[in-house]
Amino acid sequence: MTRPAIRGKPVAMTRWFLLPLVALVAPASAVPQAATPVAAAAPRPALIVPTVVARYPHDSAAFTEGLIWNGGQLVESVGLEGQSDVRRVDLATGKVTARATIPAAQFGEGLAAWKGQLVSLTWHDGIAHRWSATSLKRLGTLRYSGEGWGLASDATGLVRSDGSATLTFHDPATLAVRRTLTVSFAGRPLTQLNELEVVDGAILANVWHQPFIVRIDPASGRVTGVIDLRAIVAEVGATDPEAVANGIAWDAAKRRLFVTGKRWPTVFEIRLPR
Repeated sequence: MTRPAIRGKPVAMTRWFLLPLVALVAPASAVPQAATPVAAAAPRPALIVPTVVARYPHDSAAFTEGLIWNGGQLVESVGLEGQSDVRRVDLATGKVTARATIPAAQFGEGLAAWKGQLVSLTWHDGIAHRWSATSLKRLGTLRYSGEGWGLASDATGLVRSDGSATLTFHDPATLAVRRTLTVSFAGRPLTQLNELEVVDGAILANVWHQPFIVRIDPASGRVTGVIDLRAIVAEVGATDPEAVANGIAWDAAKRRLFVTGKRWPTVFEIRLPR
């Protein structure tokens, strides 16, 4: 069953989707009784509890869809029709230092960098915008099929989520599809994959409306770890049901990992245990 959309995407999620993450981090009594049990033979991903290293200000009006570290600053893609843009943000102050607007009829989504350019998705238009990474000047558009949710770059190209359990790998120059990957959690497909980031070869993904980030093996699609953001979500204390955790940025040079959420007042720098 699907309830009316709040932000353009349906807000209902089936019990079978909720079960794997709930079963991992909650007692058995919390698992919905009508849900199908997780296969006993499937490996359980490790639960990873991060440490908050630092907190930085964030525009609490920003409906964050994509977040990356590029050129010594955060770069953010903000959504909602009529409010979507791509912006450079000073980490220390949270101030927007440059901004490029997305056409008002489009809902801006995921963001990735590739060789001096930025690529940003739109939710249901099938249009990806190309921008100069330094000036944010619009350089053109590309087309893709299906919905655009999250986007990230690895060593070979771009990877996109669309809210399903499928990740799609694209040629970065044309967005031609190279391959697809089904993401599985404890032996069954995991849907609602949203914002993406690639860290040390693994794909990190926010799971929409869940206080967790999953770590995905890009070869098998298996979830190998779950980063527990519950304490961070509780600290934010958002009352808006759509102010969910969404936004992962990796500063590879300094090995810093940042997370935030839609309409959150804070960007958190976190450290994962070794």
